[in-house]
Amino acid sequence: MVASASALFAMSMIFQEKGEKAMDISWEFFKEMAFILPAVLVLMGLFGVWVDRRLVVKYLGEGSGIGGLLLAILLGTLPTGPLYVAFPLAGMLLKKGARVANVMLFLSAWACIKIPQELMELRFLGWRFTSLRLGLTVTILIPMALLAEAIHRHQGPKAALFQTGQDSEQAS
Repeated sequence: MVASASALFAMSMIFQEKGEKAMDISWEFFKEMAFILPAVLVLMGLFGVWVDRRLVVKYLGEGSGIGGLLLAILLGTLPTGPLYVAFPLAGMLLKKGARVANVMLFLSAWACIKIPQELMELRFLGWRFTSLRLGLTVTILIPMALLAEAIHRHQGPKAALFQTGQDSEQAS
């Protein structure tokens, strides 16, 4: 962080106009993070304590099947907010026994199928465009998540740390 701030400061000295704009953007991003991050940390603490590992395994774990895939997509469509908020939650889901494909779908749905976002898309781009994009997105996301899970599985024990349960007891 110090290196980034130093680089920004140095570049601002060389390119004053662009540097000022970069500093303004950086400050706005910092304020957003300072506002959102504490709430995310509280939610992560609540999720870690209140959501039992068995519940996650039952509905989003290896045996959850197509229902787990669809639930992961649904869970990803509900929240609003930037994608970086979803990463700690995704990590917690993995630690609690969710399968990789379901976490991939959760993150992907958060990124591109949020309900408020879909309503805006429908309003400005029309039902045909929205239906086509949404249909293609969901159709492509499921095979992508399953492929990512297969690749993850074949990466060996290091990549499968969360799946082996070695870390899961701490998250229960």
